[in-house]
This record gives sequence, C-alpha cells and structure tokens, in this order.
Amino acid sequence: MALRVPKAQLPAELRESLINQLGSVPEPNEVLWNNPKLAEANQEFAAKVATWDAADASLKTFAHMAVAARVGCSWCLDVNYFAAQNQSLDLAKASQVPRWRESEVFTPLEREVMEYAEAMTDTPTAVTDELSASLLGRLGPAALVELTVFIGFANLAARCNTAHGITSQGYSDACELPLAARPETSDAGTAA
Repeated sequence: MALRVPKAQLPAELRESLINQLGSVPEPNEVLWNNPKLAEANQEFAAKVATWDAADASLKTFAHMAVAARVGCSWCLDVNYFAAQNQSLDLAKASQVPRWRESEVFTPLEREVMEYAEAMTDTPTAVTDELSASLLGRLGPAALVELTVFIGFANLAARCNTAHGITSQGYSDACELPLAARPETSDAGTAA
C-alpha cells in the first residue's frame, strides 16, 4: 500500500526530536503535518494520553495492539511493539497480541482487556454490560474510564493511519521477537 496523502515537511526542531526519540520520523507525523494545527493538537493530546496512569501500561499497550490488529494497522502494531520493548513490557506477550485468543501467554485480565478493545473497535460496538461490569470490578472506575478513552484514541490513530495508507516503518525490527501474524480465521466479525 502506498501513502494516499503526501508527506509534509516538518519543522527542523520537531524532525530532530522525533529522530532522537525513535530513530526516524514517523510517517503519521509527516502526513498529519499537512494541517499543522491538527498535527500539533494531536501531538498535545497524545502527550497527555501518555501521562495517564490509572490503568496499567501493559494493559493499555496490549489494548492498542488489539485495536491495531482488528483494524489492520501495521504501523500501530509495529510502533507499539517497539514501545513495549522500551517500556520493559513482556515482549513474548506483546508479540502474541494479534493472536491473543489462541495464545496461552495472557492472563485472564489481559484477555478481557483485549476482548474489550476489540468490542469497542467493532462497528457497531459490541461491548456488553457483563464485560464492562467485570472490568469495572477488576480495574475500578478511574482505570476503566482511562482504558476506554485510551482505546478510543487507539481507534482514532489506527483508522487514520490505515485510511492514509500508512504501514509499518520497521520499528519492531529492532526488537528480539517477531510479531505473531494475525490468524487467517480471526473472528474479526464486523470490524470496520
């Protein structure tokens, strides 16, 4: 797939900062910079999202990766696996998110969070009262609200990236384990 929107030239300082952080400039930043006001607002919100701490970081990373696998955003999977390594998360688990239903490495809570992420991603959403109540009981209201908004933000990023034709940039190539392929018989159901 090729980019559907051209890359815009980022300000030199921002470009340098991104290269220092990630080793290269993320294509989503270059594409969004076609509208600098939007790009800056997105960066500000993403920075705020990164400071939220009511929900466990690994749960949020696995949720984002579950959204990415459901939507088909290879860029989000790629960069989140890279982030998991840099956050010292369990890479064996992170590598298995695209096939979490078949994998035996996840805890019941992690499975429930990924189920919730997929249910939020489906169109129409498929979150049940039972799933929500279970997570509320296990995480508490602050963490569940945070997780829900985080998953919504992950959907925004994944859907924009796929619509713009943005694909993996190879961030996960620096990691020890390859990402598991999404199963061919995934029950992606009505994912949009």
